[in-house]
Amino acid sequence: MRAISQNTFGGPDVLETVEIPRPQPGPGEVLVRVAATSVNPADWKIRAGYLRDRLGEPPLTLGLDVAGTVIERGEEVTGLERGDEVFGVFMSRFGAYAEYAVVPANTLAIRPAGLDAVQAAALPTAALTAWQALANLRAGQRILIHAAAGGVGHVAVQIAKARGASVIGTARAVNHDFLRSLGADELIDYTTVDFAEVVREVDVVLDLIGGDYGQRSLRTLRADGVYFDTQGSDAEGDPRYVRVYMDPNSSDAGEVGTLAAQGKLRIEIERVMSLADVAEAHKLSESGRVRGKIVLVPWEDGGPSA
Repeated sequence: MRAISQNTFGGPDVLETVEIPRPQPGPGEVLVRVAATSVNPADWKIRAGYLRDRLGEPPLTLGLDVAGTVIERGEEVTGLERGDEVFGVFMSRFGAYAEYAVVPANTLAIRPAGLDAVQAAALPTAALTAWQALANLRAGQRILIHAAAGGVGHVAVQIAKARGASVIGTARAVNHDFLRSLGADELIDYTTVDFAEVVREVDVVLDLIGGDYGQRSLRTLRADGVYFDTQGSDAEGDPRYVRVYMDPNSSDAGEVGTLAAQGKLRIEIERVMSLADVAEAHKLSESGRVRGKIVLVPWEDGGPSA
């Protein structure tokens, strides 16, 4: 089978198409024929070597999100059958940038009718991160979301509004109309305005950027507020600081998938690209100028398209 592999850590050009044996599912796993996957910031961070302590040295295959068809089941798998259309997210050295992927069954959900494979592949990492981080958000609270137009951010805006919160988002001005259409109440163009100077007394910050955004974000929080950090920031150690890690699981995936299929959760797809063009997709993702998600489909299924 074809897969995208890398033999060293580095920039997008280390990614290459290779022929490797088709993997076999072990206990608790299924083999999925990949219909689509997507690009997440974690993908290019893994590629560059930032998570080498967790995943080890190359060679490795990227791809956290997957949508496709179950074609084989390992032992001890329940709830999934051959032929099932599924989607989900998983962490592995051998990911979904391939024609086939072995995936833990307990991270997959049945893809609901009304949600196609491209939409399903764009959904899991972004939606589960936002869904789990905002699980305790209450009606009437004020939340500040950084990178609100990005993959996680634009989903978080919708989840926060559905839970009755007032949403302030940071994003470039070109994305403000898009975010208003999702329900954002107040928007700040971070290229011209320092959010730390104009925002005060929010109950929650969801920081999808990290770094020096941490201490600045703390200045916007109430004394009893909560600062959720998904990237690692300079606010660690503050009692209001909470580091957020996405938990892959079929239950949460099923819930967000149902909401998306019902039209209650919109997943924005900026571009669909072939896995043959994965290096270009990574360059675009790293630019920080992607609205929503980039989806990758197998080699024979097409090339770059707006």
